[in-house]
Amino acid sequence: MNHTVPAAESRRSSSGTVAGDVPTTHGVPRFSRGSALAVLVCWLLVVFDGYDLIVYGTVQSSLISDTGWGLSKAIAGTIGSMAFLGMMIGAIFAGRMADSWGRRKTILGCAIVFSIFTILCAFAPNAAVFGALRLLAGIGLGGLVPSANALVAELVPTKWRSTIATLMMSGVPIGGSIAALVGIPLIPAFGWEAMFLVAVLALVIVVPLGLKYIPETLARPGSASKASKNSAGFGTLLRAPYLGVSVLFALATIATLFAWYGLGTWLPNLMQLAGYNLGSALTFALALNLGAVAGSVLTAWAGTRFGPIPTAIAAAAVAAVGLAALLVSPPVTVVYLALVLAGVGTHGTQCLIIAAVASHYPDHLRGTALGWALGTGRIGAVVAPQVGGLLLAAGLGVNSNFLAFAGAAAIAAVLLAAVGLKIKSTNSQGANNA
Repeated sequence: MNHTVPAAESRRSSSGTVAGDVPTTHGVPRFSRGSALAVLVCWLLVVFDGYDLIVYGTVQSSLISDTGWGLSKAIAGTIGSMAFLGMMIGAIFAGRMADSWGRRKTILGCAIVFSIFTILCAFAPNAAVFGALRLLAGIGLGGLVPSANALVAELVPTKWRSTIATLMMSGVPIGGSIAALVGIPLIPAFGWEAMFLVAVLALVIVVPLGLKYIPETLARPGSASKASKNSAGFGTLLRAPYLGVSVLFALATIATLFAWYGLGTWLPNLMQLAGYNLGSALTFALALNLGAVAGSVLTAWAGTRFGPIPTAIAAAAVAAVGLAALLVSPPVTVVYLALVLAGVGTHGTQCLIIAAVASHYPDHLRGTALGWALGTGRIGAVVAPQVGGLLLAAGLGVNSNFLAFAGAAAIAAVLLAAVGLKIKSTNSQGANNA
């Protein structure tokens, strides 16, 4: 079915894209110039999403030592969890809002929210206000990714959906890499506050580009049938035929995000505790994030060739091996290699889970399903910084963190294998009933 919008309800941008209409050929999304520009803008927003999220890890040691807020490692971990708690809220509700109100409004609204509250973090007078601002920024950060992925899935042809969804997620570690690179000269020269002011660029440059180039898509009010609208809630995901897969996707995302965001939050501080200076510690964080960028590209190719689920199982196993290698205190060259592998595996696994979810569910459930997986998965992201801080506060040392994150990656591999078996079983039953 070819979805269109009456002329009175749409506007044409200078790119030739009609806001409110996705270019189609015989009902199939056509990847036009306007669609490419929309995908590019969404990717830029994901880059800032990644920067604003991972920037806390780059300033954490400065907050502990330079602010006079009296932060312990355990409290610093709790503050690190606040953004992830907000992300859990944002991801769950933004996916549903994107399916009900439209992707465009939800994406831009989330971008404005996370940019404003990230900027305000630079002016926080104490730890409590800073944590509250990170929570509010997290709502926007968490809402952007499922909404943007749902929109992009509708803009591109089906055969490219998995590849583009995976490449879209490269924006998160690229943003993290930028945070590490910027932090090396910026923090010593201007203090930790300057790191949060970088978010103003998203507000004044990328959001206006989104207003110009991002169209509304198929899943908007009035575009779906009444039956589809009524079946687009979370309840649908938790009953047949989606229940088993939805639960497994959520658990796998919890384990993956525990490993990825636990590392993102604590790695610079862990490396400083291991005896490296701030510049070297941020370079290790850069290695992790560059590995994640490489993982986005590699898993996009491998996911298209071998399927997102088998590739995700392999990626999670690679992450577990890389993190386990850090337990034996290897030479610095091996540390860099292990962190690159950890980045490839942890972020690559998450990209592939998103691609698998985007491909597995029908159009009217896609945003809701992505919100469910990413929203519930944020439980892992919320818990990880606190677990890392508590392990250190208990005197268990740096390796206790690496062991916890390696174990989570291994658990993700097992859960994803269960997802593959469940989908195969469901498909076999469907074929037998046909």
